[in-house]
Amino acid sequence: MIRFTRRGIYCKGAGVHIDPVSPVPEALITHAHADHARRGMGRYVAHRDTIPLLHLRLGKTISAQGVEYGEVVERSGVRISLHPAGHVAGSAQVRLESGGEVCVVSGDYKLEDDGVSRPYTPVRCDVFVTESTFGLPIYRWRPQDEVMGEIHAWWEENQLSGRTSVIFCYALGKAQRLLRHLDGSRGPILAGDSIIRTTAVLARHGYPLPVPGPIDVRLPVDEVRRSLVLLSPSGLSGNLLRLISPFSATYVSGWMATQKGAGARRATKGFVLSDHADWDGLNRAVGASGAQKVFVMHGFASPFARWLREQGYQAEEVAAD
Repeated sequence: MIRFTRRGIYCKGAGVHIDPVSPVPEALITHAHADHARRGMGRYVAHRDTIPLLHLRLGKTISAQGVEYGEVVERSGVRISLHPAGHVAGSAQVRLESGGEVCVVSGDYKLEDDGVSRPYTPVRCDVFVTESTFGLPIYRWRPQDEVMGEIHAWWEENQLSGRTSVIFCYALGKAQRLLRHLDGSRGPILAGDSIIRTTAVLARHGYPLPVPGPIDVRLPVDEVRRSLVLLSPSGLSGNLLRLISPFSATYVSGWMATQKGAGARRATKGFVLSDHADWDGLNRAVGASGAQKVFVMHGFASPFARWLREQGYQAEEVAAD
């Protein structure tokens, strides 16, 4: 039912691509991260909560159709529906059904309920396409609440030492998890422009999120020192550096689980929190799909596909780009 082409995953029967890497007439978009939702598509189809994020990133003139989870749209007899992926707000798995066969392209996903995105829902299928960003046994996440507790303790330590607390995180996904679960009564939570804009869009569409304030040179110095500042990985400019110094900076990422990940980000401290499934989550998702045929993409695709074959699955490593 699907093919892996240079433009992305293609369903020939429906004439649609899933998260294509170059312009196509119609694109099914699993979520609004830039490596899955690119410019130039003739038409975008995504979950309704993803559409305003696409408008924010790609402009309001794009042709886009928003659908609900579980809503069926048909293309040339192929029944297409979207189902919660639990990755970020509006993220979805794509279910394709034709001729009695069901294929699910999971996109990026995680199984832990983050309190922001709709929790991951297993979808039974014959063929399952899974990511493997963290497809090694060394990647096993601790509960979200424990990580938030560690962040609170680090923030308090910085406040006592007169240092601004800076967290580098993605504007869509990690930033909203932090804003949803960190205790704003401990001090001001401020953010860079991209995080404020993204969070404001989601708040306007019903997500229970506090919109952080901007980092402003008019803020009192003592207030800045008490603050927790959320920035995108490239969001630290020279002017901002002068405003928030002295500061302590950290990353919040699954890659912080290894010393290699910490070193690549030049961070002395990091918190392990990911919007992707860990090793156990990947295995649970594959098992819950009921599929015997599994295609593995992204990250540690080769070792994860090999592991699945050892467990009795028909598993292949594939690339769509």
